[in-house]
Amino acid sequence: MTPIDPNKARATLAEERARLVHQLEELGADESGEMTGSVDFGDAFADAGAATSARTRTFGLISNLTDSLKHVDAALERLDDGTYGVCVDCGEPIGEDRLEFRPTSVRCIDCKAAVS
Repeated sequence: MTPIDPNKARATLAEERARLVHQLEELGADESGEMTGSVDFGDAFADAGAATSARTRTFGLISNLTDSLKHVDAALERLDDGTYGVCVDCGEPIGEDRLEFRPTSVRCIDCKAAVS
């Protein structure tokens, strides 16, 4: 198995982190998921249902993005402490193909299949 290139992994994760932060900013939120400005959800009385729906969708997207950002930050921490690419369950290497597909993976394919 080819060892993981930490520089390549860090670049991939940094790019993903930047993408997630940009998406949060576009939704009017900061990295923690807190709203940073006023977002107009069209709160006119006639559109109250639509505004509530838009607000719910937006907050759901923000929640998903902040969860993804936490996974990216955790992967960057694992790179820093030397545990990136090591399965948290069995301690074996996760595999370059899996990490290339999902750089935030914490389990090898076998352990992930056992958990699912």
